Amino acid sequence: MKKWKGLLGVSLAGMLLLAGCGATKETSSEEKSGKEIKIGVTQLVEHPSLDAAYKGFKKAIEANGLKNVKYDFQNAQGDQNNSQTIAKNLVGEKVDLIFANTTPSAQHALNATQDIPIVFTSVTDPVGAKLVQSFDKPGENITGTTDTHPDAIPKTIEFIDKQTDAKSVGLIYNKGEQNSVAQVDLVKKELKKSNLKPVEASVSTSADVKQAAESLVGRADVFYIITDNTVVSALESVISVSEDKDIPMFAGELDSVKRGAFAAYGFDYYDIGYEAGQMAAKILKGEKKPSEINVQYPQKLKLVINKKAAEAMNVQLKPDWDSMAEYIK
Repeated sequence: MKKWKGLLGVSLAGMLLLAGCGATKETSSEEKSGKEIKIGVTQLVEHPSLDAAYKGFKKAIEANGLKNVKYDFQNAQGDQNNSQTIAKNLVGEKVDLIFANTTPSAQHALNATQDIPIVFTSVTDPVGAKLVQSFDKPGENITGTTDTHPDAIPKTIEFIDKQTDAKSVGLIYNKGEQNSVAQVDLVKKELKKSNLKPVEASVSTSADVKQAAESLVGRADVFYIITDNTVVSALESVISVSEDKDIPMFAGELDSVKRGAFAAYGFDYYDIGYEAGQMAAKILKGEKKPSEINVQYPQKLKLVINKKAAEAMNVQLKPDWDSMAEYIK
């Protein structure tokens, strides 16, 4: 009888030991899943489009069930030197992933690290900016979404050419922004296929924007404000000139139409930010590497016209536009 009691005691002790090991393993797993995720956010400047992209990015991270996420948001205030410093700081903090919102932000992040995953958005020409080799061959540690739909510029120029009496298109942009130069080159290419000619004014800071717009008065029949971060951050300056001088203003994205531009073929920056967040979630979960995720164009494109802006800029709305456009007031 004593022998059986002894064996029973050993068995119980072994079971308790195994149970203890199981509990330890389970606790370790929970601790691992609860580990803080650090996402560094670098953004060249704050304006509604970029802010919407950041909001969409965070929503996608949340929707993918990632918990205990800490964001370190840093704004370069339009200064590329600041952007370089921000990238180095985020690398020094050893964040788990960098969300780069704009072309310069992504370039500086990539220059700062080849190890930390980078997901970008609001980038016009990721190949031309040397961020990726091609859309289907992103870099080892970088991928993302662009803010240029291949049909947006052609459709805008076609609309101006066929639906207005304009003969010249005013372009205001910062030559120091590679994404802006790429867009202006595309605009000029499309203008050659039309009866329109470009007239240009360049800026270095947002403080230059109003003067640049005024310099085009009498030379430009319409303004076309591409997704230049410097100009869009001071968009109200162009809007005031457009309204005072009856110069219709076309924009490169829909948030500018909400702010007072006349019209745009565009998409919601929230959407491309959300798509970038979906990519980031796959990377953070270990499901994909950046090199395995293709760079993506915006998925939706539509023409939006602001009726209030049309009235302020003395644009007569045409019945034919009803079937082409979505109106906002």
